[in-house]
Amino acid sequence: MRVARVIIATLCAWTLAACTPFPEKKADGRVDEPLPPTTTTVTSLPPRPQDIRLDEVDPCAMLSAEQRTQLSLDNPPSPYVESSFGNAKACTMRSNISGNVVRLTLVTVEGVGVWLSENAQVDAKQTTVAGFPGLTVRTPGMDNVCNVEVDLAEGQFLDVMFRDGGNATAAKQDTLCQGAQRAAEAAVAGLLQRR
Repeated sequence: MRVARVIIATLCAWTLAACTPFPEKKADGRVDEPLPPTTTTVTSLPPRPQDIRLDEVDPCAMLSAEQRTQLSLDNPPSPYVESSFGNAKACTMRSNISGNVVRLTLVTVEGVGVWLSENAQVDAKQTTVAGFPGLTVRTPGMDNVCNVEVDLAEGQFLDVMFRDGGNATAAKQDTLCQGAQRAAEAAVAGLLQRR
């Protein structure tokens, strides 16, 4: 559960927003109250069609050059280690075309159920990614990001974050969630082809 709290805290910090904002006093004296906590109604996910272990996978090699082109990711992949996910291997890719950013993180220290805990304080909706169970995760107050979490093996999942990279006109969250879903589908398809 400690990892779950670290994941949520880092998600907030990574997008430069707070999960529980303090009330803000307006010039006219009104106070905007923080958003109420969100809980998910999904309690469990259906079984996986098979297990895909992530221990030896390179997140920057999950998407082929052709897949990156289809997703308009025209900058080279940039690998790093995401400490908030238990030193998970991660990779970011930016699009100069759309201005959006995709991050693929291979979480191997905790299962996707971390997002179903009431401690997660997110809106998690069930989805399917290339036949695998998953979740589309929205965090209240953070409209510039959407995550798709894919249950690939016991105690392991793929975290796909799709965020607005600072565009002049901000992308709508529904558009970001569609981008996260497309990137997740492509990443899982890439994993299946390499098996």
